[in-house]
Amino acid sequence: MEIPEHMDKTAGGSALKGVLFVMSAVFLFAAGDTLTKYLVERYPIAFVQTGRYLVNVVLLMLFMMPRHGFGLWQAQRRSWVVTRGIILALASLTMGLALQRMPVGETVAIIYLAPILVMLLSGPLLQEKVHPAAWFGAVLAFGGVILVMRPGGGLDTWGVIFALMNAALSTAYHLMTRVLARTESTMSMLFHVAVAGLVIFCVMAVQSLPATMPPLSDLALIGALGVVATAGHFLFTMAYRQAPPALLAPVNYMHLVWAGLLGWLAFDHVPAPLSLLGMAMVLAAGVAVAIRAGRTR
Repeated sequence: MEIPEHMDKTAGGSALKGVLFVMSAVFLFAAGDTLTKYLVERYPIAFVQTGRYLVNVVLLMLFMMPRHGFGLWQAQRRSWVVTRGIILALASLTMGLALQRMPVGETVAIIYLAPILVMLLSGPLLQEKVHPAAWFGAVLAFGGVILVMRPGGGLDTWGVIFALMNAALSTAYHLMTRVLARTESTMSMLFHVAVAGLVIFCVMAVQSLPATMPPLSDLALIGALGVVATAGHFLFTMAYRQAPPALLAPVNYMHLVWAGLLGWLAFDHVPAPLSLLGMAMVLAAGVAVAIRAGRTR
C-alpha cells in the first residue's frame, strides 16, 4: 500500500542516529544469539523462546503500560503488525535450530544475506533511492559473507538450510519494520511482536517441556535473553524512524563481527583465517556506511 509522504515518521530523522541505533541493536542481538546457543543446546527451543517472550511481555507491561496505557494495543494496520510478529517468531525458531548445529559466527554470517535482499527490494517495493555508498557497503559485506560460508567449510547442511530460512524471514521483517514505522508506534509494534511470539511458543512448548526444571542460573539466563531481545528490538525499530533501510542494511553486518567475538569468548570457537578476513570486510563496510551517514541528513 502506498503511504503518503506526510505520514512518513522518518521525516527529519538523523541518518547518523539510525546507524548508531542499529550498531547497538545488533550487539544486543549477537549477545542474544550467544545466550540462545548455550540454552538451546540444553533445553527445547520452544521452552527457551517461551521464557524469552514472556520476559519481553512482562517488561513492556511493567515499564510501558503506565505511560502508554492501551496505546500498546492500538494499531492502524493490525493484520500487518501481527504478521510481523509471526515472522519474527518463525525467525527465532529457525535461528535456534541453526544455532543448535553451527557456531554463532558462521550462523550469523549466513543469515546476513538478508540485508543484501533488503537492498535489492527496498527500491522496487518501497520506492526508495539506493545511494552508491550503500551499494558499496552491501557488496563489500556480501564478499565477506561469501568468505565465511565458503564451500568446504564443514558447516552442517541442515544448519545452513535453517540459517537461509532465517535470512528470508529476516528480509521480510526488515521491510515490514520500515513500512509500519510510518504509521504505527514503536511500543505497539514491540508489544504485538512479544504477544505473538509468546502465544506461538507457548503452544509449541506444551509438546516439548524439559524433563527436569532447569537450575536457577539457566532460568536467569533465559530471563536475560528476554531483556536483551527487548532492548535490541526497541533500538532496531527506532533506527528505522531515523533512516531508510537501504542505508541501514550494510550496518547490520556489525552483527557478524560481534557474533564472532562473543562466540570466541563464550565457546572458544576461533574462525578460520579466511573467515576472519570476511569479518574484517564486514567491519569495513559498516564503518564506511557510518561515515557516509554522518554526512547525510
